[in-house]
Parts: sequence; C-alpha cells; structure tokens
Amino acid sequence: MSITKDMTIGETIRQYPDAAQVLMSFGMGCVACPSAQGETIEEAAMVHGINVDELMNALNK
Repeated sequence: MSITKDMTIGETIRQYPDAAQVLMSFGMGCVACPSAQGETIEEAAMVHGINVDELMNALNK
C-alpha cells in the first residue's frame, strides 16, 4: 500500500510513522496538532503552498 493524497495526516502518520519527518521537511510543522488529524495531505499541501505531487513523491520513497 502507498500513501495517497486523500489520506488524512493523522491516518498517514499512524500507518507510516516516518512520514511525519517528510511532512515536516516540507514545512508542515503541525503534523501532530488536532486540526491536522482530519485534514488530507492534499488539503494541507494547498494550505502550506506545497506542490502536492512533489510531496507525494517524497512520501512514497
């Protein structure tokens, strides 16, 4: 299984704990905050002005 952009931040980190470091390296420092738990990777990328395709490539390496 791979990480998809429609997965929530919380779901992603629960299934793939190492993803937190990748997310933070892209400037998503609040990966543990309550609101991020229900936000999808795509939504978070848009809020932070991050290219979602680049983020997805990094997460799935």
